[in-house]
Amino acid sequence: MINNRFKLAVRILPLVIIVVLLKFLVHYYNWEFLTLNNLFTAIISANIFLIGFLLSGVMSDYKESEKIPTDIASAIETIADEGKIVAKKDPKTGKDLIIFCKEILKTTKEWFENKRKTAELMEEVEMMNDHFMAMEKHSLPNYIARLKGEQHFIRKSINRAHTIKDTDFIGTGYTIAEIITLILIFGFIFIKMEPFYESMFFISFVSFMLIYMIKLIKDLDNPFSYGKTAGFEDVSLKPFDQTIKRLDNWLKNN
Repeated sequence: MINNRFKLAVRILPLVIIVVLLKFLVHYYNWEFLTLNNLFTAIISANIFLIGFLLSGVMSDYKESEKIPTDIASAIETIADEGKIVAKKDPKTGKDLIIFCKEILKTTKEWFENKRKTAELMEEVEMMNDHFMAMEKHSLPNYIARLKGEQHFIRKSINRAHTIKDTDFIGTGYTIAEIITLILIFGFIFIKMEPFYESMFFISFVSFMLIYMIKLIKDLDNPFSYGKTAGFEDVSLKPFDQTIKRLDNWLKNN
């Protein structure tokens, strides 16, 4: 099995091979009609600068996205902790809340995996209110207020993740970067450079770098593309599995 770090590189290798083969055919039939000049190298530099700008932009969103599953799982586990306290006074009410927290963790994970709709998940978050009402006679008002704060935080995190899923960082920026990259690759294929085998090395290297960076940026721009369209840099959903396991263990032992 290919290491996940190299999957993207392996995926774009066929594209680079196609570029190299086209260059070889163009050279073989002497179709090279362009010459390398300073303007061409300036375009390469400008494209790399644009790609760097796009990468820095999506990285900030990606770093924030990495925290979202952990934050949601932690908030739900905090609510479950209150259920553990209430279970000492009223086992049924406390355990019902913990079971509900376990189920909403599963639903949230399925939502991240694109198996559930946002409306369904929000309905389950709203159902927390029923459990909070049942706990009122066993908890202090400020405890319930704290749980409502955790509920608000969960809603906010889900909405943030939903926005990141549906929004491109800068769609027109991707478009111009792709157009410039295609023009550069076209130029590489038809530029006459000597010695030929040395030019093949630089063409394959630069083509690989440009295509790789554009694919990487698109992947980072949606770190929640699980399922059939899963990306190579999707954020981990392990916090949900780990929290579900802890709640399961508590329910088995109590």
